[in-house]
Amino acid sequence: MKFLPLRRSREAKPAHQGVEHDPDAPVATAASLGLMACPHCAAVWQGAQEGDACGRCGTHLHTRKPQSLTRTWAFLIAACIMYIPANLLPVMITRTLFGAQYDTILSGVIYFWVSGAYGLAAIVFIASFLVPLFKLAVLFLLVVMAQRASTWRQHERAKLYHIIEIIGRWSMLDVFVVSLLTGLVQIQGFAVITAGVGIAAFGSVVVLTMLASLSFDPKLTWDSKEAQAMQESFENREEQTA
Repeated sequence: MKFLPLRRSREAKPAHQGVEHDPDAPVATAASLGLMACPHCAAVWQGAQEGDACGRCGTHLHTRKPQSLTRTWAFLIAACIMYIPANLLPVMITRTLFGAQYDTILSGVIYFWVSGAYGLAAIVFIASFLVPLFKLAVLFLLVVMAQRASTWRQHERAKLYHIIEIIGRWSMLDVFVVSLLTGLVQIQGFAVITAGVGIAAFGSVVVLTMLASLSFDPKLTWDSKEAQAMQESFENREEQTA
C-alpha cells in the first residue's frame, strides 16, 4: 500500500481544459485507477484493499460507504412517510380570548398571502414546502440512478447532490419561527402559542433527509455495474465472516 500526496502546481492546467466531452461517456474513477481515500484524514492510498487500515490515522478504508444505498433508502422512505403529517397536522396552536386557532404550514402561507405579506409567504412556502419536497425528489433520483449504475447525466447528478447539501440547512425555518413564538408569546389570559404535533413531524423530515444525504455516497454516481458488483460481493463476504 503506497501513500500518494496530493499536490498540484499553480501553473498546472487541467488536461481536459478546452476539450468537449460527451456528458454520458464513462468517467475514470479513483477506484478504477486503484486509488482509495481515507474517509477520516483524506489520505490517498494506492494498492490498498477493502478493510485495510489507513497508515496515517488507522481508519478502515473502503472504496464506497458500506451499505450506503440500503441506509439511504431507509431514511428516504421514513422521510417520505413523515412528510404527509408534517403538512396535514398543525404546526402552531394559538389560544386567545376568542378561541383556539390551529395553523398548518400551508394555512400559514395562505394567511401571509391574504394579509399582503407576499414576500414572507413566498419565503415560508419555498423553505418549508418546496425545499423538503425538492430534496426528497432529488435523493430519490440519485439513489435510483446509482442503484442502476446509470451513466445518464452524471455531471448534473453530482451537481444536484451538492445543491441539496447547501440548501438543506434552510429547511428548518418553520421550526425556528415556532420556537421563537412559543417562547415569546406567553401572555396568560390573552394569547398563548404552543407548538403542534406537525412541527415534530416536520423536524423529523428535515433530520431524516439530512441523514439520507449523509448516508448516500456521491461516488456511486460515477460507478459502473462491474464496480458495484465487486462492492456488493465484498459486503456479502464481510457479513458471512461477521
